[in-house]
Amino acid sequence: MFIDLPDLAAERFGSAVVAANDEFFAPKESLIKASAPEWREGVYTERGKWMDGWETRRRRSPGHDWAIIRLGLPGIVRGVVIDTSFFTGNFPERASIDACSVAGLPLVEWLLGPQASWWPMLPSSPLAGDTHNSFAVTDAKQRVTHLRLNIFPDGGIARLRVHGDVVPDENVFAAGREADLAAIENGGFVVLCSDMHYGHRQNLIMPGRSTHMGDGWETKRRRGPGHDWSVIRLGRRGVVERIELDTDRFKGNAPGSAMLEYCDVGDPPGSDAASATWRVLVSETPLQPHARHRFDNVSAPPATHVRLNIYPDGGVARLRVFGRAAAT
Repeated sequence: MFIDLPDLAAERFGSAVVAANDEFFAPKESLIKASAPEWREGVYTERGKWMDGWETRRRRSPGHDWAIIRLGLPGIVRGVVIDTSFFTGNFPERASIDACSVAGLPLVEWLLGPQASWWPMLPSSPLAGDTHNSFAVTDAKQRVTHLRLNIFPDGGIARLRVHGDVVPDENVFAAGREADLAAIENGGFVVLCSDMHYGHRQNLIMPGRSTHMGDGWETKRRRGPGHDWSVIRLGRRGVVERIELDTDRFKGNAPGSAMLEYCDVGDPPGSDAASATWRVLVSETPLQPHARHRFDNVSAPPATHVRLNIYPDGGVARLRVFGRAAAT
């Protein structure tokens, strides 16, 4: 299901709602807030009922309302969720989404002008109120940088989630340039893990350091034999040179030790890393709580995937896999 893919429009990635034709009742910026929508009973502003989302006034003339979103992570969109939570008598009847791909950071005036080439990504589709309206995008092939959400004719949307495959700027992997091959903004993706009871596996490769203990990958307490693990598909097949493993904020629940392995399943990377031959990248090493561990001078052939093994269980805030893209 596409909702397992990164939200390309997430606020934490630097996405922004750069323009809207109307936001009388509720601001456009709320469309991409990280938090789930909330309801505040009996709370009103000088313009009307307080709503957690983007809401336009009642339209009394022909046309429709719209908002333009700059994606923090450009990529290929696989599906969207148009969330109308708590909008029960004031949600749009229908919505559509247009897309464009633009280099750099164009001004709003440029995006609104004739030079911007928009194409339909999601056709006009019916919406239900107080619902997570999910729509798969089946024929997406092109990298997208901006979206235009159209609502017909007016109303309110609580959140917009845009799930897809990250396609970074190729300059990130220019010849000889070091990059974090595992970073989600560089196309990395945590494809599998043994358990993520307390913290989602994708947190491992999110930007920046963790903001709290829930902003990492954390497993339940293991009561039997074995150990926990996560498999990361690198954004590019590359030669790994150094590793950073951060147990930031995990003070009483960091793993006792960790080991990293790598495999190479081709260029572009194949999907079946589970049956690949895994080799040791960093041998099993004790870990300290709430600390950033660095492993320099790592030497290995090109890799497409890395497997992080933790013993026996616990939490890791971030994993950085620095290296250089291998020649195709």
